[in-house]
Order: sequence, then structure tokens, then C-alpha cells
Amino acid sequence: MEGIFPLALLFAVVVLASLGVKTVPQGTNYVIERLGKFHQVLKPGLTLIAPFIDRVRAQVSLMETVMDIPKQEVITRDNARVQTDAVMFYQIINAAQATYEIQDLTRGLMNLAMTNIRTVMGGLDLDELLSKRDEINVRLLQAIDEATSAWGVKVVRIEVLDITPPSDIVNSMGRQLKAERDRRALILEADGERQATVLRAQGELEAAKLQAEARERLAQAEAASTTMVSDAIAGGNVQALNYFVAQKYVEALKAVASAPNQKVLMLPYEATGVVGSLAGVAELVSASFKTQDVPVIHAPPPAPKPPGSAAKPTKPTKPTTPPTGSIGPTGPWGETT
Repeated sequence: MEGIFPLALLFAVVVLASLGVKTVPQGTNYVIERLGKFHQVLKPGLTLIAPFIDRVRAQVSLMETVMDIPKQEVITRDNARVQTDAVMFYQIINAAQATYEIQDLTRGLMNLAMTNIRTVMGGLDLDELLSKRDEINVRLLQAIDEATSAWGVKVVRIEVLDITPPSDIVNSMGRQLKAERDRRALILEADGERQATVLRAQGELEAAKLQAEARERLAQAEAASTTMVSDAIAGGNVQALNYFVAQKYVEALKAVASAPNQKVLMLPYEATGVVGSLAGVAELVSASFKTQDVPVIHAPPPAPKPPGSAAKPTKPTKPTTPPTGSIGPTGPWGETT
């Protein structure tokens, strides 16, 4: 009997120690009740509680938790029915409030998120719903975090995953997108044509300016040459006038001969005057060379004929007749007829 009592005492000490010593893991808090009332929250580490008086009411994880919000139907402000789902990230920051302020924290968070999604999305049009996801996420986060603060829960973020409009609305949106892109293409094409027209007009304007400048310079040159001829005639040099008229006459004949619709060139009766004009040009050149001291190269004398060769008889030359296009007692260039 004496040996059983120490063993029983040792066993009681071990049992009390196991009941009174608690090891709290990292990232977890223990909610302790004493005689059915909240007593304290045990932090991570080795702690002691009173056996049979204190008990662990709940083991609360303080790590961030992911919750999937199931897909649900939402009616937008313009009466479009869409299917949407979301994901929420939350963290318990007060273990006692999360234990005593709500009975089923997970179910409460899910229902709160679903109702706020319907409220926020129901106040927007379909176009806004599809284009303003960031704004929707911010509004949901503010609404849910404000409601869960009394539960000791901090909602870190909430993200809308998918928004699925009905198939007929999707088809209508596709046609609308195609029409908008066609309109933009037409606008760009019209703008390109307008710019091309402006550039062509500017090019034509520059070309017209250059042509006008060229015609002006040609007219100035023509006027200068006419002035020079007039001065030469006034000084008594008729050969300059002969050269000027002959040049114009030859250019006119050249234009007539180069016409594509001319197969047979019919020279006018006055064309014989061109010969006289050319003769006048030759006289003008000769007169200019006579004023210069230019050496004259004489042709070598003919080689002597071999003895016994007879001279061939020469044909009598026909007397030249004056041109039929002469005018008055003198020719067109002042020569004697």
C-alpha cells in the first residue's frame, strides 16, 4: 500500500501538468475560458492554465485565409443578367471577437460578400460593369471590411474573377465592336485622303510657282534678246534682224515637220525666203570673222596629171535664176535680185 500511494501521486502530477501546460503554435491563438467565461487569449509559445478551471474555447488561426465566392446571377442597372464570381482574402486580427461576436464566421463572410457584390454591381450598367473592375473591387473591399471589423476580421482584398453576360448580349457587343472599328477605319481613310489632297495641292502650287518663275525668266531673256536686236538695227546692223527672223522661221518649220499627224510636208511658196535668210546668216558670220585676224588655210595645189591623159570635157553651167519669192527690187534680206 505504501508503494502505491507515491505512484498515484506521481500519476496525478503528470495528469495535472498535461492539463495545465499548453503549447501554442506560431500563427495561432487559443481562446481560454474560466468557469464558462472568457478569461484570456494565449499567444504562441509555452503557457500554463489552471486545470479543471480553465479550458480552451477555440483555436483561432491568424494567418491570411482565401475564400472562394460561388458564382451567382446579378441584374445590372440596365436590366442585363450576368453571372459573376469572386475570391476574397481575409485575416483574423482579434481571436476573442472572431469567437464570440459571430457564431459561424466563414458562412457570415461568404453571405456578406455575395450580398455586397449584388449591391455594387446592380448599381452599374453593363458597359461600366465590364470596364470598371478595379472600381468594383475597391467598393467591395470598403463595404465588406467595414462590416467585418466588429468580428475582429480584416478583409485584405477581394477580386471579381469572371463576369459572363448572356450569349445574345455578347453577340450584340461583337456587332457593336465591329461597327465601331469600321467607323474608325473610315475616319482614318478619309483623313488620309484629305492629307494626300492637301499635299498634292501644295505640290501643284509649288510647281506652278516654279513654272511661272521659269516663264518670267524666259520672257526676260526674250525681251533682252529683242532689245539687243532692236539696238543693233538702230545702229545700222541689218544682219542681226536677218538672223533673228531666220531663227524664228526655222523653228516654225521644225514644229510643222515634227507634228505626229503629218505624213507629207508641204512647204509654202515663201519657203524660198528661208534660203535667203540662211544666206544672210552666213554673211553675218563672215562679217564677224573678217573683223578678227584669223589665218586663212589655203588648199594645196592639185597634183600634176600624167602625160598623155586627156582632159575631160566639162558640162556647161546653167545660169542661176533669182528665187521666185523675191519681193520688189531686192530680196527678203536686202540682196540684189
